[in-house]
Amino acid sequence: MAVKTANVNVRVEQDVKDKAEAILAKLGVSASAFINMTYRQVILRKGIPFDVAIPAEIQTRDTMSDAEFDAMMATGLAQAKAGDSIPYEAAFDSLLKGL
Repeated sequence: MAVKTANVNVRVEQDVKDKAEAILAKLGVSASAFINMTYRQVILRKGIPFDVAIPAEIQTRDTMSDAEFDAMMATGLAQAKAGDSIPYEAAFDSLLKGL
């Protein structure tokens, strides 16, 4: 493995950093390792390794196929079972703040 000799200094919003690092910690990945992995994916793919497009429209049940809807519901169920959720009161409070 090559010796790491370069530094990357970036400025991000504190809440973005905190939330991202909390998720990375759950995965057992340091911020440094994640940045290194991301840079390697940029090199491998010769571009940004994820989609940066703005969705054309908000998906609703009417615009989803049955398979897309089932996949979305399965994801939500898995998140609920894993405890990766917030009480509905907090969710509504958060939505109301955005109005």
